[in-house]
Amino acid sequence: MLHCGIVGLPLSGKTTIFNVITRAGAEVKPYSGGKTDPNRAVVDVPDARFDRLVDVHAPRKRTPAQVEFVDLAGLSKGAGKGAGLGNAFLSFVADADALLHVVRCFENGAVEHPEGSVDPLRDIDILETELIFRDLAVVENRLGRLSAKKKLLPEESAEKALLGRCMDCLMDEKPIRSLSMTPEEARALRGFTFVTAKPQIIVLNLDETQKETAALPNGEALERAIKERALCVIRAYGRFEMDLLDLSPEEAAEFADGLQIDEPARERLISEAYRTLGLISFFTCGPDEVRAWTLHDGDSALDAAAAIHTDLARGFIRAQVVSYGDYTSHGDSYASCRDAGVLRLEGKEYRVKDGDIIEIRFNI
Repeated sequence: MLHCGIVGLPLSGKTTIFNVITRAGAEVKPYSGGKTDPNRAVVDVPDARFDRLVDVHAPRKRTPAQVEFVDLAGLSKGAGKGAGLGNAFLSFVADADALLHVVRCFENGAVEHPEGSVDPLRDIDILETELIFRDLAVVENRLGRLSAKKKLLPEESAEKALLGRCMDCLMDEKPIRSLSMTPEEARALRGFTFVTAKPQIIVLNLDETQKETAALPNGEALERAIKERALCVIRAYGRFEMDLLDLSPEEAAEFADGLQIDEPARERLISEAYRTLGLISFFTCGPDEVRAWTLHDGDSALDAAAAIHTDLARGFIRAQVVSYGDYTSHGDSYASCRDAGVLRLEGKEYRVKDGDIIEIRFNI
């Protein structure tokens, strides 16, 4: 299962955000005390389409799409060069498929910021610099080995040139994800698990008074910097929203209305993490089960068949496909969709679209 690693400086509120997302009730404490084992939890991906299909079919079993979140130990200066918990922390980061970077924006006199002041833009730069240091070390190590060879194979020469571009990018203090690469080049780098190549979401951890950009420390500069880096940003009232989890749904809705929160951060974070991981959902539905299956964006009908069962992929004949919109507009059944001419038969190369409802025809 793909997972998002939750990263940030110490005391940024990572575990609070983890609890908001997962409702896991993990202990929130000032410091990790040398503990590096992360908190982990698997959560259902909110999807109104899935909920509607469940209502329509009333199945005996419902299986939503899921994604895992991992709350990592706080990263501090020097981690990229192995200081403190650096090596252990960065090994967990390297395993993550995407990163939720929690940035502290709130003031709290009882919990002093490790850098002595609250400055979210500075904190973003600190963490990114440490990740860049880590990737630089990996690139330098590999380039050193390639340079020591008297003669390189053609694929090694191509690798050396690509790593040289990565080196130039990192030396300019830019993450590898900012490089323009072909799909083939991106695949060639996967084995290095570069942490700055991973997709990242910025989570601004706010208090209830910080509704406007002007209320954030260096708010306008922060907003410009995030926009320049083309990063998705989500605002979350971490402590407030974690406290809401202890209330009844009615009480929580009342408090959220008072703060004018239209959509809880939990829903936005899970949905955006799913999208950032490059995932889509297709559905199978009937009286036995309604299920949301997870694919990578761009996967084929054959991949969809394999996700359901290897036998379906082995004996694949055709995929019976209808979009969610057509399905719900034409009676919520394959029969009515067939009568309306919106049910299609697709081959194994068909690129599955988010929200497709699929039935696999196969023979083994």
